[in-house]
Amino acid sequence: MPTEALIRTDAVTVEYPVRGSAFRRQMLRAVDCVSLPIAAGETLALVGESGSGKSTLGRVLLGSQTPLEGVVVWRGHPVTGLRGREWREFRREVQVVFQDTGAALNPRRHVIDSVALPLRWNRGLRSGEAAERAAELLEQVGLPARDFARRLPHALSGGQRQRVGIARALASDPALVVADEPVSALDVSVRAQVLRVLQAAQRARGLAMLFITHDLGVVRAIADRVAVMQSGRIVEDGPTDAVLDFPRHPYTRALMAATPALPSHIRTT
Repeated sequence: MPTEALIRTDAVTVEYPVRGSAFRRQMLRAVDCVSLPIAAGETLALVGESGSGKSTLGRVLLGSQTPLEGVVVWRGHPVTGLRGREWREFRREVQVVFQDTGAALNPRRHVIDSVALPLRWNRGLRSGEAAERAAELLEQVGLPARDFARRLPHALSGGQRQRVGIARALASDPALVVADEPVSALDVSVRAQVLRVLQAAQRARGLAMLFITHDLGVVRAIADRVAVMQSGRIVEDGPTDAVLDFPRHPYTRALMAATPALPSHIRTT
């Protein structure tokens, strides 16, 4: 792990109010003093059960969730100190691929327009240039523009919508992609296809990626490193093979025991 991470959290804590008594507001600690680095070009899988704090930590890294304590450091600078052009550049360089592709895409916007929008807003391309580049991105994720450019989201399968989401994230030329449960809603064969698209984009562009999942079965196919999260804390962190083959923490071992074996056709290299 390089000394200077591309992005890291330093002792980040996030709390949410929960329903309590009429006289006292109770707080839920969703992320509890988490320090986690991600190196340039690295794919880090953040795994744990639903409610463990994974997505909350992802929102913190995206800059859309302000921690109660601690700090996010991007390229050596605290994110809270970014202003103006520096903040806009951070938002361009850190992109997200959501789990819910239906909600993430405008139902009235054609596929090519959804991909072209960040090219215009984040990259400053003119409409014609943005459309041309959007068509290239669709080709890269396996959706030929001649067949898919003028389709609306409802005319796509779940896997195809997820590929559009990946193309849209790549349009901003990011350095880091936060992929939040990007394949959990897909069937096994489509899951393999989307994983290969993500992996190819990561390798071709040298992207860093935070891959958030509750399914350890896909981790070996995609990740260089694994961090295991339980009740808001990181309980284990290390190289993928070491964590999956020789888990140290009882929670990691329990997750492994509950995870079905990954079909061989998903085991990409």
